[in-house]
Amino acid sequence: MAMVQERAMVLADDADPSEVRRRIECLVKLFLKSLMAEKDVAIRPLSLVCRKDRNTGVDGDGIHLMDGTYEKDFTMKKCGKSFFRVWKVMETCYHLLGIGKQLTQRELFYKILSSSGSYVTGQNQVNSAIQDAVAVLLCTRRSLGILASSKGLVVGRLVIEEHDGDTIDCSNLGSSAHPISADMNMRERFYSDARYILVIEKDAIFQRLVEERFFLKVPCIIITGKGFPDLASRALLHRLHQEFPSLPIFALVDWNPAGLAIICTYKFGSIKMGLEAPRYGKSTC
Repeated sequence: MAMVQERAMVLADDADPSEVRRRIECLVKLFLKSLMAEKDVAIRPLSLVCRKDRNTGVDGDGIHLMDGTYEKDFTMKKCGKSFFRVWKVMETCYHLLGIGKQLTQRELFYKILSSSGSYVTGQNQVNSAIQDAVAVLLCTRRSLGILASSKGLVVGRLVIEEHDGDTIDCSNLGSSAHPISADMNMRERFYSDARYILVIEKDAIFQRLVEERFFLKVPCIIITGKGFPDLASRALLHRLHQEFPSLPIFALVDWNPAGLAIICTYKFGSIKMGLEAPRYGKSTC
């Protein structure tokens, strides 16, 4: 009778800079060792956690990736440039972590474009390479020193005390809203007397609620990711849920599959970023 092997859940670490650099150095040593072999000289493929439906597990807390892996091989016709991009992301992050710097996904794109333009044609390729680097190193993009490009806004009954002591009262911003920070280290302190958290899909609806000062009539915190949520918006909602677990979260989205996908992304995360999903999901929309 055949034994069925249970698969284990895999989660990216919030590793410190020295640990991330050590993991990159180990990969470089293995790569060079494969090139210097006396026999069967080859370019060592990269082993990544598989980010496909077949390698997922789902429970009440969200989407999880299991320990299934695949290889990205330089010698495969469709993998050559993407193989290079993953190494370029790791090289850039290695140097940045060494000097204590961070950069946004957009800045990383332009940095790679300026030095290796023939290998990059768009932001999506760099975003995919970042996800691959996370799947190789098993550490979060935050650990890599990469800031999420943020387009989200927050307004309402929320006071943010930043790590430098400055405070932002999100109910006293006039006709504007506070941009959600791209820094997912989330060192701020939050204070609120809200009774609800509202997640709004459409920026136009969000702006109307801001103009009407809706949060003064109904004590709430209002968030928008301006459509499909970016990682920073998801991280903020997750943090608010941790800080104020008793506050119910409601979402206003289109009544269609795209709207449902937005709610599910806030609540469960996504398969592509499944290694980090538990850190930016688990809200109770």
